[in-house]
Parts: sequence; C-alpha cells; structure tokens
Amino acid sequence: MIRSMTAFARREIKGIWGTATWELRSVNQRYLEIQILLPEQFHGLEPAIRNRICQCLTRGEVECNLYCNINPSAQSALIFNKKLIKQLVEAAQWVKMQSDEGEIDPLAILSWPGVMTSTEQDLDAISAELLVRFDDTLADFINVRETEGNALKVMIEQRLAGVSTEVEKVRQQIPKILLWQRERLLGKLEEVRVQLESNRLEQELVILAQRTDVTEELDRLEGHVKETYQILTKKEAVGRRLNFMMQEFNRESNTLASKSINASVTTSAIELKILIEQMREQIQNIE
Repeated sequence: MIRSMTAFARREIKGIWGTATWELRSVNQRYLEIQILLPEQFHGLEPAIRNRICQCLTRGEVECNLYCNINPSAQSALIFNKKLIKQLVEAAQWVKMQSDEGEIDPLAILSWPGVMTSTEQDLDAISAELLVRFDDTLADFINVRETEGNALKVMIEQRLAGVSTEVEKVRQQIPKILLWQRERLLGKLEEVRVQLESNRLEQELVILAQRTDVTEELDRLEGHVKETYQILTKKEAVGRRLNFMMQEFNRESNTLASKSINASVTTSAIELKILIEQMREQIQNIE
C-alpha cells in the first residue's frame, strides 16, 4: 500500500474527568523521527505511544501532541475526619472557656494534620482511555496517509504512461533518423566531391549509427517503467525504491538527450526529463 508521509489526524475525547485532544501530524523525512509532547501527569504514556507509532510507520517526521483539560471538581474528592474535627472543636471550646477570649477558627481546625485528605483522580483509568483513543487517532492518521498515497500512485502511473508514450515516439523515429543520417553523410561527401566505395560508405554509416543509437536507452526506459509499476503494487514501504528508480530514469534520459541528433528526439528527451522530475518531486512524500 502506497502511503504519503504528509498527513494530519485529530480526535477529541470527553469524559466525566474532563476533555482531551490527540493530534498527529507528519511531513517527509528520510527516516522515522518521532516527537511526543504530553502533559506532565501523562508522561508515562510516551513509551507505549512511541512503540505503537514505530510498529505502523517506517519513515517521516511525526509529531504527536496530547492536550488535556481535567475538571478541577473531578481531580480529587475531599475526605473529612469527622471524629477528629469533633475532638478539635471540643478542645477549642474548652480552651475558650478557660480564658474567655478568642474565637474558634474553622480554617485552623481544617488545617490541622489528619483533618482533611483528598483522593486523587484515577490517572491509570484515564491513561487507559487515552491510549484507546490514541489507537483510533493513529488509525485515522494511517488512513489519511494511505488516501494521499493512492492519489500519488495515480499521478505516478499517469507520468509512467507518458514516459512510455515518449519512448514509443522515439522508436518510431529511428528508421527516419537512420535514413536522414545516410542522406546527410552522402550530401556532405558530395559537397566536398569525395567518393567512397560502397563498403567504406556502409562502414561509416554503421559507425555513425552506433554513436547515435538510442535503442539500448529506450529498452532500459521501458524496463524501468515495468519495474516501477511492480514497485507500486508492493505492500511494504516503497519510497526509497521509487527514489532509486528515478535516478535510473534520469540516467537514461540524459544519455538519450546527449545522443540526440534529431529535433523530435530532443523534444522527447526534454519531455521525459519533465515527467521524471514530476514523479521525483512527489516520490519525496512517499513512505
């Protein structure tokens, strides 16, 4: 499956504890580079998140963000030691009766050690829920990469068809080019009033044809087109393979252009370069 390295996914989570949002985004990168930003209380999730991403992706600069808004009322519940409070109030009243001065300060009683405690929100339960939602977000993220990858595949296949068209154009020109070379050589010999034996003339024509023969380059270009089509059907990440194929395409198109002695061949060589460059630019975004 062809996947793009450029993607974005976002999921919101709502619970009795509050709200949270997962965001995943990525751009092209030669290797897999992961940046994870989590609230302090959920830093323990980082290894699990990193492991999940590494299992699903092989290339790209991936940024993972978690935004949380925990309800203050849900963060903790206060528990009062009523027995201790009663004892403290009785003690404070007795002190007041002894001196007949001062008042009982409720805040002072509440601040007494052991009077008031709190139970923290169950972060383990929240973390488990967040991980489930992260898996959903990651699935959305991969789906976006695959959707964009399919669009890139269509574009590449269209350019490959264009390459095949240009190769066929050049093939059709070869007989005309050979005839043109023969007439051109005879014309030059006639201008300088030089006559060659038939065998020698044929030898010169063979040498000239060999220097400008592009059949091998055309065969290789056709082979590269077939190989690229096969790569596009593979299930694993193929970005590096496709990038290598573009280098091979460029090599043959450069040789074709350097051997060209015909305007139509030169035009086809230029068109090939344009098609190859268009493919190369998009392949940079393929995983």
